[in-house]
Amino acid sequence: MGNIRFVTGDSKHERTLTFWEKLTFPQVLKGMGYTFKQMFRENVTLQYPEQKPVLGAEFRGRPVLVAEHGQERCVACGLCARACPPLAISMQAAETDDTKERYPATFEIDMLRCIYCGLCEEVCPEEAIVMSEDYDNVYLTRKDAIYDKQRLLVPTEQLKPRLDFLRRMRNPNFGVVYNFDPANNHHSVRNRSTATAHP
Repeated sequence: MGNIRFVTGDSKHERTLTFWEKLTFPQVLKGMGYTFKQMFRENVTLQYPEQKPVLGAEFRGRPVLVAEHGQERCVACGLCARACPPLAISMQAAETDDTKERYPATFEIDMLRCIYCGLCEEVCPEEAIVMSEDYDNVYLTRKDAIYDKQRLLVPTEQLKPRLDFLRRMRNPNFGVVYNFDPANNHHSVRNRSTATAHP
């Protein structure tokens, strides 16, 4: 039979069972007792989709474009499209008379390709694209899964928790340690008071 080693309890790494542990019936009763105890605890199961979970600002859902003063913040720099691993983002830039000089004439995200990684949000210098709390997306056709600019635009007020979360996470010392005047960044379109519509 060869050198077959039986469990003898001689090794210090072996677990030695007591008499009651060797019996099967007490262990079954112990498991049934645990199950019975769980029956009287508070139910934490959500009856989805009737009950929706409350998601925090840190949740990364469907990417959306931030709409500020009736138009997108995006300056069509193309960083989000370059950073996107599955190449889900496509855009075409156009010039405008606004102070930001450029805007996306077309902006599309293929949600079937999107992996919700948040890299587009990380590289955006204007905080123009952020991850929303929207996660329940249903598409009947592949064409429905391609979101154009109008479907992606979400007002700043609805995205305020996420934008505040990003500001806290990116640089907790911003405005506290560094002596930085936001007026120096005159190219930025964030938090501007006036806006000009596209031609």
